[in-house]
Amino acid sequence: MIRATDDNEYYELTSPTLLPKASGFLWNEKMMIHMNCRGYAVAQFMQPEPAKYSHAPNLEAKTFMQPEQPYYAHHPGRFVYVKDEESGEIFSAPYEPVRVPTDRYTFAVGKSRIVWRVELKGILIEMSLSLPKEEPMELWRIKVKNLSQKSRKLSIYPYFTVGYMSWMNQSGLYREDLQAIVCSSVTPYQKYQDYDKIKEFSDKTFLIAERAPLAWEVNQEAFEGEGGIMMPSAIQCEELAKGDALYETPTAVMQYRIELEPDEEEGYRFAFGPAQDEEQIARIRGSLFLSQNAAGEDGFTLAEREYDAYIREGKGCIEISTPDRDLDNFVNHWLPRQMYYHGITNRLTTDPQTRNLLQDHMGMSYIKPQTTREAFLLALSQQNASGAMPDGIILHKDAELKYINQVPHTDHCVWLPICLSTYLDETNDYTILEEQVPYADDFKTESVYEHIHRAMHWLMNDRDERGLNFIKQGDWCDPMNMVGYKGKGVSGWLTIATAYAFRVWSEICENSGRTEAAKAFRMAAEETNEAVNKHLWDGDWYARGITDEGVAFGISADREGRIFINPQGWSMLSGAADEEKRARLIRAVEEQLETPYGVEKLAPSYTSMREDVGRVTQKHPGSAENGAVYNHAAAFYIYALYVVGEKDRAYRLLRKMLPGPSLEDIIQRGQLPIFIPNYYRGAYRQFPRTAGRSSHLFNTGTVPWVYRCLIDGLFGVQGTPEGIRIEPQLPSDWKGAIVKRDFRGARLHIEIKREIGVNSAEVYVDGTRLEDGILRDVQSGTEYHVVVKIPE
Repeated sequence: MIRATDDNEYYELTSPTLLPKASGFLWNEKMMIHMNCRGYAVAQFMQPEPAKYSHAPNLEAKTFMQPEQPYYAHHPGRFVYVKDEESGEIFSAPYEPVRVPTDRYTFAVGKSRIVWRVELKGILIEMSLSLPKEEPMELWRIKVKNLSQKSRKLSIYPYFTVGYMSWMNQSGLYREDLQAIVCSSVTPYQKYQDYDKIKEFSDKTFLIAERAPLAWEVNQEAFEGEGGIMMPSAIQCEELAKGDALYETPTAVMQYRIELEPDEEEGYRFAFGPAQDEEQIARIRGSLFLSQNAAGEDGFTLAEREYDAYIREGKGCIEISTPDRDLDNFVNHWLPRQMYYHGITNRLTTDPQTRNLLQDHMGMSYIKPQTTREAFLLALSQQNASGAMPDGIILHKDAELKYINQVPHTDHCVWLPICLSTYLDETNDYTILEEQVPYADDFKTESVYEHIHRAMHWLMNDRDERGLNFIKQGDWCDPMNMVGYKGKGVSGWLTIATAYAFRVWSEICENSGRTEAAKAFRMAAEETNEAVNKHLWDGDWYARGITDEGVAFGISADREGRIFINPQGWSMLSGAADEEKRARLIRAVEEQLETPYGVEKLAPSYTSMREDVGRVTQKHPGSAENGAVYNHAAAFYIYALYVVGEKDRAYRLLRKMLPGPSLEDIIQRGQLPIFIPNYYRGAYRQFPRTAGRSSHLFNTGTVPWVYRCLIDGLFGVQGTPEGIRIEPQLPSDWKGAIVKRDFRGARLHIEIKREIGVNSAEVYVDGTRLEDGILRDVQSGTEYHVVVKIPE
């Protein structure tokens, strides 16, 4: 019922009810669409802020895409109603809204296309969705085939939700000259100053058809009639009424009547999306359906092909073959795709959180490092001369800091050296440290090195008398907003992360010839770790923080929120936890935080508001930051386990990030293994019924850290200034693995195998043993054959 295709191009689900929220997503740099297996959609485009062209039936608040997206009968969707003209029977593809059980069903998510194939009583409906490379628009193909042994008379009704566009002005009609339904609105506003902005908006929604329809309906209420969305009155009539919408909720429905002989099929193509005016719609229609290139391809086919090539540009730098075939599929095909989405679109926001931008582009170091370089320079250009980084990075001239970026957080500086280190590992481009960059609040320009140096000193100075870093209204955990709003509360995690940032920065300084600075920051890391152990160690794990009132939390005395994962993992990275502390905290994590679905962010989940911690405690127990298996935090912990050589523990938790391999696990999570969601439900010991349920939210900082776990940890193919260190940490039950690694223009073919008599890893390159496991002086354009022998 759930499988990858033989060519690994698609992941297929063969039931619309087994995983009713199973989904896939497509994007370009101007839009995103999230489609579920039953035909429901969440889509947005940028103008420059996120906007909708396919709306809900009520006025929607402007928010980011939400976790655990609720679906309902009138949720925006893309459907095809099918009516047998002889029997009068009606069904819909891909499943909603009529919900007639099908004879055969396939939902296939590909890298650049999503496809549904639905068979019922001898009729096949195939729907496929793709996008153009650049424009905000959906490209749909609909095929109808007669699989029966008799001729069939059918009407099909492609249905595209337009929804409630505006309380000010909304309407719709069919334009024969455009062969399109065009729905118009005016974005609501009240301040006259906003008019100059909204007058340029793409407030029209179009459905362009390649083939002229027999009839249409543009009035949602008239289409549904008394039958409702599940059995619209309009399709029980011989023809749609060709109605319009005049300050009424519009929709986009077309009717085609066909007669099909056995094995005969008909195909239809549509474009659906936003536009500013009818002239633009006419240009789109012309470019897609009325023009051809020298090879005879029309614009629609060319756009599909260009989009596929665009998506394939997001290729990762490793290809693996291991005993875990599901892991191979995910790492080779889906993980880099999700990482590329984050890095190339900036999550489709004009003011990404600083920590998100830096970590997302940490991942782009493995795909398009030049993009990473540009993102770092942009972020540093918005730093204050004090060294403080802003809460968000402005990407568009008309953008402003919004929502969470208006709340002061104190962690953004720590990500600079941590994320930069990955870029340097991949590229060895230490020239970036000499790039001259301005400050946001000062006319002077200084080098990237000086910018990060100031950021580290800002962290060093933003502390209390104990040497613990202030939290203000949050750190990496956004909703931990009441620990330090009075100016005294501190973050245990941030203090530990600061020590790690100092360690990483000292290494970068050392590698760039700044030995005195390297020594100073190594000492700063040691001093910070001493403060951590003096004030935050609780006997078996580290506290999460200390409130404005001087109350430590995330400690054994707490009834809820006793233990948080982040301080434990980062203490292994920073060096705060010695061998004895490491053993204690690992045991505490396994006993209190580990679940069948991964490691929880905290436990027990809060069940009521704790006013000295904040709104994180108000979230439903086991959801999001309140005790979910929050994969971003889990990835930090897994990375730390690899850093300290805990390879079996690390892999066990890494594998839990993917649904499966058992069908039971996939059903409980409700998600196909084609992306890592930001969380799976936690509170496993409190609410086991819902534990493991996927949020289905594919925006997450998890993915670059998982890739780091693979590169630096599991397969041990991490870059160094000298070249590449080969030091795999395979789980004990693996006999071996094969890795293809693209690195600085070279390709390494690496075979890892266990051999009797080998006491420690032995690395051979083209037959020559590397005593320290480092392949130096890697030459671009060269292929290297590497054999790694590891103990049996």
